[in-house]
Amino acid sequence: MSKKPSWDEYFMNLVEVVRSRADCLSRQVGALIVKDKRIIATGYNGTPHGIKNCTEGGCLRCQERKTDKLKSGEREESCVCIHAEQNAIVQAAYLGISTREAILYGTNLPCSTCAKLLINAGIREVIYKDDFHDELAEKLLKEAGVTVRQFTA
Repeated sequence: MSKKPSWDEYFMNLVEVVRSRADCLSRQVGALIVKDKRIIATGYNGTPHGIKNCTEGGCLRCQERKTDKLKSGEREESCVCIHAEQNAIVQAAYLGISTREAILYGTNLPCSTCAKLLINAGIREVIYKDDFHDELAEKLLKEAGVTVRQFTA
């Protein structure tokens, strides 16, 4: 009989499944918002509803990154994709579910833009698997009183 996973292991395993839906050509990211050990919303990165997926040419920036015309971090404002964390918050709002005092599980440390949204959405803890190049994000989250920790199996 196998060992039952901890809640963190369970949700981090599920966030990997959510990540598998991402259509970004550069990085696939998944996010889960959990409240009282129940998933209230999921999100993955990709183009908004009604916009062609990245793999179909929907985001010029993704195409330029794939062909090495742009480096990571360049012209981020030109990307039409929505981040996994943003998508999870939007899905909760769309369904009328409060994210106050919830936990976000993510495949990556959020960027600073997502960090600001998570703070204002009332997320109390962020648990992530892999680092991200945005040092401001962790600083903002911690300053706002959000617990931030990297998941270790």
